[in-house]
Amino acid sequence: MRAVITVIGKDMVGILAGVSGICAESGANVTDVTQSVLQDLFAMIMMVEISDSKTTFHDFREKLTQYGEDKGLSVHIMHDDIFNSMHRI
Repeated sequence: MRAVITVIGKDMVGILAGVSGICAESGANVTDVTQSVLQDLFAMIMMVEISDSKTTFHDFREKLTQYGEDKGLSVHIMHDDIFNSMHRI
């Protein structure tokens, strides 16, 4: 199973490292990532494989949310099937 992680906020050093570190700790494999910096706004979309995750989806989401709150970022994660359903016409 895959999940989509989105991160938006003021650009600063270490955002990608912080989010990917949480993924590594949780046993989620980053399979694709795209990021942009527009003036001082950071935006990232990350695809992760969570089939072999060492933690529950809820705990993984809580770690990412807490990281976002600590850094002043908006960090969201959703299952790939939900993401695809929301964007299918």
